Amino acid sequence: QVHLVESGGGLVQAGGSLRLSCVASGRTFRSTCMGWFRQAPGQEREFVGWSGRSTYYANSVKGRFTISRDSAENTGYLQMNSLKPEDKAVYYCAAREGPYGSSRFEDYVYWGQGTQVTVSS
Repeated sequence: QVHLVESGGGLVQAGGSLRLSCVASGRTFRSTCMGWFRQAPGQEREFVGWSGRSTYYANSVKGRFTISRDSAENTGYLQMNSLKPEDKAVYYCAAREGPYGSSRFEDYVYWGQGTQVTVSS
């Protein structure tokens, strides 16, 4: 079992930055791949990126968002720069076994509770 807790969401102006954190407990963090997803009201859950043996991003956030991990602290981060109003959503971290992630939310077993990100124009 892996338990995930996100934090760091909030309200920011367009062009600003936020850093989300995802603290993992339970199974060894090193053996899992962490993914990030987001969901806006009335929309499907959307892939943002994943970090495992490598890192992969959705085109919509590439160059603006950066995923990192601190294995010593069992924590993953999503650094979001140059935020746009369309980035407004609830952001979720997720984990799956193995060194590589997936862009499909169905492939993740463990999920955090989500944190709200709001970007004002």
